[in-house]
Amino acid sequence: MKTVLIVAAHPDDEILGVGATAARHAAQGDAVYALILGEGQTSRGTHREDVEKEVVDALHQNTLESAQAIGFRDVFFADFPDNRFDEVDLLDIVKAVEEKIRALQPQIVYTHYSGDLNVDHQYTARAALTAARPIGDYCVEELYAFETLSSSEWNFDYSAQPAFCPNVFVDITEYYAQKEKAMQSYVSELCAFPHPRSLEGMDVLSKTRGMAAGMQRAEAFMLIRKTVK
Repeated sequence: MKTVLIVAAHPDDEILGVGATAARHAAQGDAVYALILGEGQTSRGTHREDVEKEVVDALHQNTLESAQAIGFRDVFFADFPDNRFDEVDLLDIVKAVEEKIRALQPQIVYTHYSGDLNVDHQYTARAALTAARPIGDYCVEELYAFETLSSSEWNFDYSAQPAFCPNVFVDITEYYAQKEKAMQSYVSELCAFPHPRSLEGMDVLSKTRGMAAGMQRAEAFMLIRKTVK
């Protein structure tokens, strides 16, 4: 059995990027956890204070319902300000990730691609890479970046970072229904097609990634680092 940690910026990113792979890990007996760094709501009001605590709490509840569909052991919330990670000391975000890595000792970590359009995704990727660095008696042996619909495919500025280019494909054919059910818990996050963050968008992407690897459906990742001890 392995321990798996998903480090995501916002509620629903853990499902969009790695939901079916997480369900596969859980079905195979791995202990799967998610750390959600941002509260995911306060950027949507004209002012940060316009979003009431009850709205954030409701989104947390959506996350917990979604986690049951996947089979997460637990989900943790850091509640950094939504779409404002660039206003937070990177060290504070790193320490939040380090705390869970020390406590859970995961062998496998999934996080965002650093070239995503969303600034919170970028900071999450940097924090996870820093927190999982191989020093001392480190535990993280595999570190992967996932793609996030409505962020990874929208960053057309390739001067700083190339487009997401996966080199790992996981067959999720048997687990896609769990991902879809989990995403349906996020009633405030789902959009109507052709918005990428829609059930139809998820369906298309899973089949597109599957075709690239001779599978019915797949989730795709970029291998950031793998160490073999």
